[in-house]
Amino acid sequence: MDLTRRRLLGLAGASLGGIALHAAGFSAGTAWAAPRFAGDPFAFGVASGDPLPDGVVLWTRLAPDPLALDGRGGMPERVVAVEWEIAEDERFTRRVRRGVEQATPELAHSVHAEVTGLAPGREYFYRFRAGGDLSPVGRTRTAPTDPAALTFAFASCQCWYEGFYTAYRHMAAEDLDLVLHLGDYLYEYGVGETGGVRGVTLDASFQRETLTLVDYRNRHALTRLDADLQAAHQAFPWVLTWDDHEVENNWAGDFAQLDTDGYPDQDPEAWRARKAAAFQAYYEHLPLRLPQRPNGAEARMYRRLAFGRLLDLHVLDTRSHRDDQVCGDGIKSDCDVERSAPERSILGAEQERWLLDGAGRSGATWNVLANQTLVAQVDQNPDPFVHASGLDMWDGYTAARDRLLTGLWERNVANPVVVTGDIHRAVVADLTLDFADENAPVVATEFAGTSISSGKDGAPTDEIGAAWMTGGVNPHLKWHSAQRGYTVVHATPQALTASYRVTPVVTVPGSGIQTVAAFGVAAGRPGAQPL
Repeated sequence: MDLTRRRLLGLAGASLGGIALHAAGFSAGTAWAAPRFAGDPFAFGVASGDPLPDGVVLWTRLAPDPLALDGRGGMPERVVAVEWEIAEDERFTRRVRRGVEQATPELAHSVHAEVTGLAPGREYFYRFRAGGDLSPVGRTRTAPTDPAALTFAFASCQCWYEGFYTAYRHMAAEDLDLVLHLGDYLYEYGVGETGGVRGVTLDASFQRETLTLVDYRNRHALTRLDADLQAAHQAFPWVLTWDDHEVENNWAGDFAQLDTDGYPDQDPEAWRARKAAAFQAYYEHLPLRLPQRPNGAEARMYRRLAFGRLLDLHVLDTRSHRDDQVCGDGIKSDCDVERSAPERSILGAEQERWLLDGAGRSGATWNVLANQTLVAQVDQNPDPFVHASGLDMWDGYTAARDRLLTGLWERNVANPVVVTGDIHRAVVADLTLDFADENAPVVATEFAGTSISSGKDGAPTDEIGAAWMTGGVNPHLKWHSAQRGYTVVHATPQALTASYRVTPVVTVPGSGIQTVAAFGVAAGRPGAQPL
């Protein structure tokens, strides 16, 4: 169905009756029987996520005063019953499911309604009601059980103050089954006196780095108010995992960033408290299922979604379980011994076994790994006699990379493809058993995507890209771009293609969109080829 943005945001009110109550857990707040809000309680819009063949999770958060400095969004310490309904048409004449969730103050009055009983591979429409207020209409899709094709976009790194989210407005107009977000949904730094390129004045609390639950809630709130981001969330179900900036730059498991910027993260208890706050705010603002709800400073973000026999999606978390970066982090040319220590891990032993065992058992044509930072080896110095490695990437965990690629090879995993975020640039790479041997077997293909806005306006190449792509030091890298945008992946039983869509300018709104490169992988023949 052709759903324009006006139609997506247009609503037709309808009363709901006979709705079963589904408690969301204990809350210290009393019930608010007849809520009346001072502003629009659905200022953050709506979203859906983690599609299964029989259902999705529906999300919203009540916040009539979305940037209230106490982080409560203008809501009282009371429980609010939020009705939801899902239908086969956007006018809700063919309703198929309805229910009620309890929005509690403990979770910032967020709603995560896990809907079941839907048909596979179908488009649905959904909305919420709180008191007399009705939310925007969202569109979602369940996972197909026998798809002839699957199309998704992946994106990452959306620094609010460094660029407008024009790419998301273009993404919302695509014909997609889902959106995959690979991390850096927000940035923990202060946004600047004018909100960077946004040109707005915000309270002083937005000028400092995020540390507390209130800080993280309000930084998410600022991000979620963007209309283009809301449009993309309303148009498709999203599958999300985090990277570093949702908490702190380059955090690693139980270790805070080495440069503390004057904050007390090196104290273990302070660091765990900060992580717990960041994890909770992340869950509160995104369409995640109950297994991804954090328990303090612990959360299980890695999980697997199946799309029939066509594609298995293995969603990774390369932050929560990794060893600390070695040699002081950064890019180093004298750290080969430390970074290649055999015991080092970027996934943690449990996640590593889960990934390789699950991929080995997969019966799908394509095994897609949703990954945060670059797997491919990258010599960042064009001098052939000096090898410089980025220690926050898989290059800082070479034994873990060897176990991953060897494990995929030995298990004969069908058509592994890695999609990656983090690096604010687009890269296509062959992943081989031995990057030092140009004749080594190709195990998988990596499609790394650029940022939505982080790094401000990009360019087809830059100094870093030139270093990566010249001098023959990285022959397994097929293509590079430092422009901004997202990547559209289309999978069939015969081939998987990746089309790189870029917005030339992000520091002002309204830029166009263009496809600057496309690569394909044929089933049974690893390695990307330009199209």
